[in-house]
Amino acid sequence: MFSVKKLWVIALALTLSIAPAQAALAPESIPAAFDELLKIPALSNPAMILVDGTTGQVIYEKNINSQRKPASIMKILSGAVTLKYLDPLSVFSTSISISPEEKTVVIQGSLDPWISLDHNVARKMSRASLPYLAFNTLSAVKEANGGSLKNYTVVYSNLYAKDVSNFKAFWAKRGFKPKYKAVTSDESSMAQGDTIAMEISPTVEEILKWTMLWSDNLLADRLALLSAKAAGESFNVSGLDLIFRELLNDLQINSSKLVVKDGSGLSRQNKITAKLMGELLFKIRSDERFTQLYTTLPISGVSGTLNTRFIKTAPAAVGLIRAKTGTLNGTATLAGYVQSGEREYIFVTIADAIPKGNSALNKARSAIDRILGRIAAPNIPAQISPAP
Repeated sequence: MFSVKKLWVIALALTLSIAPAQAALAPESIPAAFDELLKIPALSNPAMILVDGTTGQVIYEKNINSQRKPASIMKILSGAVTLKYLDPLSVFSTSISISPEEKTVVIQGSLDPWISLDHNVARKMSRASLPYLAFNTLSAVKEANGGSLKNYTVVYSNLYAKDVSNFKAFWAKRGFKPKYKAVTSDESSMAQGDTIAMEISPTVEEILKWTMLWSDNLLADRLALLSAKAAGESFNVSGLDLIFRELLNDLQINSSKLVVKDGSGLSRQNKITAKLMGELLFKIRSDERFTQLYTTLPISGVSGTLNTRFIKTAPAAVGLIRAKTGTLNGTATLAGYVQSGEREYIFVTIADAIPKGNSALNKARSAIDRILGRIAAPNIPAQISPAP
C-alpha cells in the first residue's frame, strides 16, 4: 500500500507536470510587449524604464527624462542617505531627570524619530514610550513637592516639536502645567539632576526597515533630516536637497532634474525622472553600503505595502519583486527589482497624471502589476518533466 506521504509526493509531481513555471520573456521581446501594455488608458502616458540589473543596459524606456511626481519612491533616496550618513546599529536615547531644589525637570533627547504615544506598542516594538517617561515624571514631581504639581519648569533639548507638544498635552490632562524652555544639549547636561526615567529606541537599521516596509512618511522625513545633520548640513529641506544631490553626484548620476521638498514624497512639488531613479537603483544594488536598503523593500504579494498586490492581478509575479510603492491622489508609482528567470531587472513606473480617486488609483496599480507580471519569472527551468 502507498503511504499518505507517497501519495502527496505523487500529487505534487503531477501538479507540477501540468502547471509549468512561467518562462522568462526574452529581453528583445520586452519593448513590443511593453509598448502595447503601456497603452492602457488607466496609466495616462506614464514614465517607465527597465534596466538590465547586470549590465545596466536600458531594455525599455518611455518618457524617462520627464519630471514627474515620485510620491513615496522618494523614500529610496531617504533610505540611501540614511545608510550613507548614519550608523545602522546606532540607537537614540531620551532621559528625564529632576532637580527638586530648582523645581526643574530636564529632558535630554537625541532626536529619536520613533517615540510612541502608545505604551503597549512601544513595549511590543522596543520603542521609546512617552507615557512611561511622562508618568515617571509626574510621580517624581509629586514625591519631591509634597504631592503638588505647581511651580515647575521643564527644560528640554533635542526633541521634535511634535514630541514636545505630546508631552505638554499628556501632562496638562493630568494637571501638570509647567513652564517650558528649549535649551542646547550642553545646557541640558549642566542642568541635569537625578535621572528618573530613560528610554532607548530600536537601531537605525530597524527603524529604516519599518519605514521602507510600511512607507512611513514621518520616519522617512526624520531619518533624512538626521542624515543631513550628520553630514554637517542644515536640519531642514535645504539640507536634504544638498545630501540627496551629493549622493547622486557620488554615484555619477545627473541630479539637475531633481526637485526636493521633503524626504517622504508626500509633497506634490517633489520632482524626479524615471531615468534618475533607475540609475540610482542600479548603482546601489551592487554597492555594499546600501545592501540593507534592498532587503527592506516590500516583496510582491508577501510583505509590507505589497502584501496584497499581484496576488490577483499577476499571480506569477508573487515573491519575485522587491519594490517601493508610491501613492498620491492622481499618482501611482512603483520602483525596484524584478526577477525574470536568470536575469534581474530594475524598473521604475511613474503614472502621475491618472484621474483622481480610489477607482482610478486601483486601476493604475493593477495595470502596473500586470506589466511587471509579464516579465516576472522564477529562476528555475520553465518546463518541469512529469514524475516517473
